[in-house]
Amino acid sequence: MMQRFLSLCVLAKVVPCEGVIRLSSRRIPEGTYHRALKAEAEVVDGNLNDLLWDLTLYRHAMQRIVDALWDLDRVPNRSQMHQLFYQLLRSYGFRAHVARNIYDYVLALVKATRSNNGSRPVLRRLSARLDYQDAKVELNKGVVKVILRDKWYTLKLKHRRDYIEKFRGLRWKEVHVKYENSKLFVSVIFEFKYHPYVPRNIIALDINLKTIVAYDGFGVRRFKTRFADALSKRKRAEELQKRYPRRWRFNKRILNRIKSLHGKARSIVVDWSWKLAKQIVLKALRRGHAIALEDLNGLKKRASNVSDVAWKFTMFAYRKLQHAIMAKALEYGVPVIIVDPRNTSSVCPICGGKLTYIHRLAICEKCSFIADRDTVGAMNIWLRALRVLHAHAGACGLPPSAPPVKDETRQRGRKQMRG
Repeated sequence: MMQRFLSLCVLAKVVPCEGVIRLSSRRIPEGTYHRALKAEAEVVDGNLNDLLWDLTLYRHAMQRIVDALWDLDRVPNRSQMHQLFYQLLRSYGFRAHVARNIYDYVLALVKATRSNNGSRPVLRRLSARLDYQDAKVELNKGVVKVILRDKWYTLKLKHRRDYIEKFRGLRWKEVHVKYENSKLFVSVIFEFKYHPYVPRNIIALDINLKTIVAYDGFGVRRFKTRFADALSKRKRAEELQKRYPRRWRFNKRILNRIKSLHGKARSIVVDWSWKLAKQIVLKALRRGHAIALEDLNGLKKRASNVSDVAWKFTMFAYRKLQHAIMAKALEYGVPVIIVDPRNTSSVCPICGGKLTYIHRLAICEKCSFIADRDTVGAMNIWLRALRVLHAHAGACGLPPSAPPVKDETRQRGRKQMRG
């Protein structure tokens, strides 16, 4: 009853007709997006060793161009790249279109690295990116055909048939071939149209290290995360690196242990994020709701209690979860709203007053509102997302699903809160 009252109070009092929408608050626009079919593959027509040799030459040629561009004072344009490197790549035996793709990709890589003040890129993976002129995708047969130099290779996708069938009818754009850990992988990038429905309500998510709080205007639900478990493994790996600052790179036993801990930490975050993302998106789809997320650029202030050692991994976990939710939302046509996270835990969602805290318990002295910090954050995210929906709709007022609130109901609920 109390949560019901709070939700009605929020709808009635805190949704202004002329609210200010921050620039970082926005809806994910409809349009063309990409989805990737990722699967392990095996060579069924051609020789695997020949394909690995072509991938090795591909990586070597790319590294040569990267090294040449890195020593230049100014990055050349595409026309100059063609004059400098086209004949070199053709001398390796690469097809004309593959050669153009190589220096185009290297040009983008070097520009991005320099703009981020990064160091010289070093290519370690055996991988290649191919488009429609150098690859063929036949989903009905479950195969992908690729060519880098003078041989076509037929790669059979080793994945469930029902997973592959999800991509039938979509237009593919690019094929990525990668060899890693003695396994061959193929990723096919497809284009699809994202047409989100008109939402009836919003599910707001407040992301924290130990819990994720979901608020839909009527109630709060909490999900326990596995971020802390993954973070403990990451910190254990870093402790081993500090304990053996010189030996860990050369001692095979220590190195394998460190790699294992890092790998487990990453796997925990990735697997859990995708499972929770699908659960949340399907729930929103069944109810016709939109999903509200925070802009991650503002999350560092809210994680002030996280140590510097843990911060990078925490951001990795947050971003993986948000990426998974957005990817699933785009797949199922669920609307997504990104809001500014600043002051979501310091402003009262009922009256807009300044909150005071006793440990993690928020108290508003103006309206006697009391809730925990995570609930306050989720409610304020919900309110900001609601304003974004109203701004895009071009009209003010309550959503069709929101019942009217009478003054006596509001007063009776306030007495219950104070009692």
